[in-house]
This record gives sequence, structure tokens and C-alpha cells, in this order.
Amino acid sequence: MSITKEEELIGMQKASEAVAHTLKEMSNYAQPGMTTKQLDEYGAKILAEFGAKSAPYETYGFPGWTCISVNNEFCHGIPSNNRILKEGDLINIDVSAELNGFWSDNGNSFVIGEDINQHQKLVDASKEILHKAIYNIKGGVRISDIGYLIETEAKKRGFKVIKNLTGHGIGRSLHEAPSEIANYRDNYNKTRFRKNSVVAIETFISTTSSYADTLSDGWTMVGNNGGFMAQHEHTIVVTDDRPMILTEGNGVWN
Repeated sequence: MSITKEEELIGMQKASEAVAHTLKEMSNYAQPGMTTKQLDEYGAKILAEFGAKSAPYETYGFPGWTCISVNNEFCHGIPSNNRILKEGDLINIDVSAELNGFWSDNGNSFVIGEDINQHQKLVDASKEILHKAIYNIKGGVRISDIGYLIETEAKKRGFKVIKNLTGHGIGRSLHEAPSEIANYRDNYNKTRFRKNSVVAIETFISTTSSYADTLSDGWTMVGNNGGFMAQHEHTIVVTDDRPMILTEGNGVWN
């Protein structure tokens, strides 16, 4: 969407506060011995306190309130009573929701407890790359140039990017134009970021895979060549200068 009046900005700020606070609290709450279903239900309660509705559930009938992916699961992991978090697990939580007709999206990958499996380097790379990418976005910048920046920064650190997972426009629905904000230079994409538009920018930084495949459950995605992936995501408003980061309260960069 494009912000055309103050009421729209306020609506996006409120929806973004709901998803950012939920993501932050879920990230702090997660611990070894907990099931991903318990973590999801905790997040659902927080969203409900804001009066917000789960975007994946509302939009796609996703079997959970938030997406929780663990270790080799890249994204869209289904919360389960059978999935118990363990020390050193790499976990990704993606929280998106609708509030009063406005939609916002954010995500965080992190290590549960001690980094006994050496995932922190990947997590830090994803965070740093997202920060650099976002602060290079302004009205008129080519979307493909930001994709090139993300992939270049990933390669510098010895990582790859997932090419079939992308950021996207957001606002009045979960996915809007621009429909694909890729993590690599897509030479066919001539679109530029527009001032006052709302977009969800997300990194998909991986150890060994370049594409994500869907498992037989119809939701969970894993790497075509295995390995691990870290994702971090903010919803922002594009300006002529520094973007407005609507989900900054999630604490991903703290």
C-alpha cells in the first residue's frame, strides 16, 4: 500500500506494534523443553490482547497462529506438540497479523540457549545484511539493486541466499505489489521502490542451499541442498531518506 493520509500511517503503526511486540515476547519466552505449539499459543494470546488476527491463518488457513521453524526447516514450520525445543536449536519465528484492516509482518531467527551447534554466525550475518539493505532503501532505488546488495553481502560472509523466497509489499493485505523483493539481482525486475509505500523486507541467508522446497505437509520448507537458513524481517515505510521501520520494537537488532 501507499500511505496517503495520517490515519493510514497510524493504522500501520498499530498493526506493526502488535506483531513486533508479539515477536519480541515469543523470542524471549522460547526455551529448551518447550514445544513449538506452546510457543505458538503464547504468541496467539499476545496477538489477541491487541485485537489482532493471525495473517497466515486468516489468509491461507495455516494450521497455527505463527510460523515456527526449527533447524533444517527454513520457513512456514507448523507449530506442533511433538516438536520440543532443545539447547542450541536454530529457530525462526515469523509473526504477521491484521488489525483494523491493516497488515504487518516481521520475523526473527535466533539460537535457543547456548550456541553449541555454531549457528550464531549465520544469525548475525542475516541481521547485519537486513540492516544494511533497509538503510539503502529510498524512493527511486531499484528493487534489484537491493537484491544484489543482499546477495553480495551474503557471499562475503561465505553464505548463499534463497532465490525463491522474497520480501513483498504489504498494508491492506498480507501480500501486495511489489510482489517480489528478491535477495539477489533479478535483472527482469525493473521496479523501483516508491516513496510512501509499505514493504516487508526480509533476508533469507543460508549455508548450503539456494532454493527452498515444500515438504509433504504442504507448508514447511527446507533447503534443496540441506543446511540451515536465517531470516530476519521488518515492515517499513519507504521515504526519500531513511526509511521508517514500523516493526523496530521487535528488538531484532538489539
